[in-house]
Amino acid sequence: MQPTSRYDYRAIDPDVLGQIRVSDDAGRPPRLLVDESGNNPLRCCLGRSRPGEEIALVSYAPLRRWAAEAGAEPGPYDETGPVFIHPVPCAGPSQSGYPVAMGGERRVFRAYSPDGRILGGQILDDHTSEQVERAEEALDKLFADPDVAVVHVRAVEFGCFAFEVRRPPG
Repeated sequence: MQPTSRYDYRAIDPDVLGQIRVSDDAGRPPRLLVDESGNNPLRCCLGRSRPGEEIALVSYAPLRRWAAEAGAEPGPYDETGPVFIHPVPCAGPSQSGYPVAMGGERRVFRAYSPDGRILGGQILDDHTSEQVERAEEALDKLFADPDVAVVHVRAVEFGCFAFEVRRPPG
């Protein structure tokens, strides 16, 4: 059993998914495809696609979406990148802890202030399920700064958004 995490790991919000399934953050309709080999990271449920499953490729602007919710202005840090999602609503994440299915070669953990400025980051090489402890140590370092409001995790090679991390509520 996975231990309870001290962080709040978030997939793309279901309301946002409903919007980008129609028109993504670049103003285009989703690109539907059949994932022949499977194993693509799905940002709607923080899982991996199955071979032969239909998935959608969309542009997503995570900082813009967070900033709109938080009343911040992402300014020049606003980025739009490709993400895979289910083309129809799914059950969402099946676990509340660290999303090990989002692991991969290298990940960058980017910390943002409450007003949407980037404050710093950490790069993890060989970011695999065995590296959960290292990932949470990186988050501990980033969240040690009281000015950090949110951390976005991205793939280094493709720049794709993987998931969002917040301090737990309360």
